[in-house]
Amino acid sequence: MAGMLQMRRSRGAFSGFLLILLGLWGALIPFIGPYFHFAYTPDKAWTYNTGRLWLELLPGAAVFLGGVLLMAARSRHTALFGALLAAAAGAWFVLGQSLSPLWNHHVALGGTPASGTQYMRIMEQLGFFTALGVVIVFVAGAALGRIASVASGIRPVDVEEVPETTVPVERMPEARTAADTVPVERVPAGAGPLPARTRMEPVASPTEDVPPRRLRDRLRTGETRRPTQDTTGTVGSGTIQ
Repeated sequence: MAGMLQMRRSRGAFSGFLLILLGLWGALIPFIGPYFHFAYTPDKAWTYNTGRLWLELLPGAAVFLGGVLLMAARSRHTALFGALLAAAAGAWFVLGQSLSPLWNHHVALGGTPASGTQYMRIMEQLGFFTALGVVIVFVAGAALGRIASVASGIRPVDVEEVPETTVPVERMPEARTAADTVPVERVPAGAGPLPARTRMEPVASPTEDVPPRRLRDRLRTGETRRPTQDTTGTVGSGTIQ
């Protein structure tokens, strides 16, 4: 059971690194944004208030912690907790400013975009809260699915592995060919009594001690040796021995 809870660090390392960067951005941008004219009111660097604590500092620290847990965790439970923590903090980046009037006397925390142009106010709204939270939730959800989808500790099956219980199939003997059979001379009906000895004598092969000239004559005329008949007059049983 303990082996099923273990995981490789590389499974959540990249997602954890991205979450660390996003957490640092969300927690530090309200304090350093005024340096390059990208800020919410009050538009002064390193200015602290309650709105920035609840809407930016705490969720940014939670995302940072979740990324660290994902990068360093070797246990599935720890990695899952880090991914869930980062996802919840990302959702708070999106919803926190809209829900803050419920406990702040109908006044939204976090201030308003400080830029003078409409385009920059949209970019500040996306960069401080909405788009930042959506990206954090996406990265944390991808890490959560990667960790939970594949069960660790399961040994992959080798397709080429042969089970030990396999019994080898016995090879059937090859079929006999015509060259392996011995021809038998047929005796026509009505040819008289069969001799007692009807077994054919083997034809001499070219490797036997036969004069070359006689062998050539045999091959030229197609002559074959007839079985030697028994002249004793013994009547056979009509069967081939």
